[in-house]
Amino acid sequence: MTMANKISSGLVQNLLQKLEELNESLEKASIAEYIELYRKPRRLLYLNFLAGIVRGFGIAIGFTVVGAFFLYGLGKIASLNLPVVGEFVAEITRIVQNELARRP
Repeated sequence: MTMANKISSGLVQNLLQKLEELNESLEKASIAEYIELYRKPRRLLYLNFLAGIVRGFGIAIGFTVVGAFFLYGLGKIASLNLPVVGEFVAEITRIVQNELARRP
């Protein structure tokens, strides 16, 4: 075996090893599933639509929880009878009561 054959054999082995690693990486990344989604645009639209609904629902739940904590904290602060905060809460209460009284 000549020196050129040894170099080519080593180079071919190295290339085969790199190709195997690339193949494993592509399988782990699920590239085939992404390609299949692009081949079926209706499925892609459907999945994105569902993801949007779930995100919107999550935002609504999250906003509700954060708002509840805010109102709870505001109530606790109002119970401390601080002059500025007490007036602010009283004004909000008056506004809400006036709006409720206007509605039939």
